[in-house]
Amino acid sequence: MTPAISMAKKAKISHKVHEYTHDSSSESYGLEAAEKLGVPESRVFKTLVVSLENKELAVGIIPVSSMLSMKLLAKSAGAKKATIAPKSDVERSTGYVLGGVSPLGQKRRLKTIIDSSARNNATIYISAGRRGLEIELAPDDLASLVSGVFSEICQ
Repeated sequence: MTPAISMAKKAKISHKVHEYTHDSSSESYGLEAAEKLGVPESRVFKTLVVSLENKELAVGIIPVSSMLSMKLLAKSAGAKKATIAPKSDVERSTGYVLGGVSPLGQKRRLKTIIDSSARNNATIYISAGRRGLEIELAPDDLASLVSGVFSEICQ
């Protein structure tokens, strides 16, 4: 049980947990999840933590097959500039290791922006808090749990 799964259970939202054997030589955790779970890449979302110009951290949630637009994310977060946050900041603020960062159950609640394409699916898959573990839930439930907003944040 991870903090992400505990959060979904406690909120009593409809969700499913999917586990697969993670291959440590995999170059993309998200693409590996899509392949091993047999779901389209457009339904598997990765969680990226960015640092805004005021040193505030924020989360961008995008399809694993897409690239994050720092400019669009910064604008959606009400900032002028965003860069990928250093690994140490990500792990300290979320409580998760890279490759297993979930937007749910983070140590500190961060401003969260979910790519609008999530709403094209009845459910999406996000990390459940460790490599090889995904949680499937409705995009609106995810937004509700993390106080997130939907915006176009992909390049």
